[in-house]
Amino acid sequence: MNHYIASEEYSPEGVSLNFKQKELIEQLLTSVQARYPEIEFINLQRNPEDPNHIWLNVSAPMREEREIELIGYTAELCTDILLDYGYAFSVMPENPTLQFA
Repeated sequence: MNHYIASEEYSPEGVSLNFKQKELIEQLLTSVQARYPEIEFINLQRNPEDPNHIWLNVSAPMREEREIELIGYTAELCTDILLDYGYAFSVMPENPTLQFA
């Protein structure tokens, strides 16, 4: 599955990536979507406090419990990437179904 990571449309802040980063992001999103098929990639964004940390914004229309599972699962995958390759990624779910009181 191609998420068009290199496209400017998905990188509004002009996030430039090298080949390995693109490859790792594609693998990460493919793994996450295999387990959570309801998520949809939105775009990439740099962490404003750490320009070397890239956020992968995804739409995650799901129950809160499932979203918590998603966050834990992606945190493990992102930690593995950081330890193995030195690239800091975080999957940032946006849940349009959550309502705040």
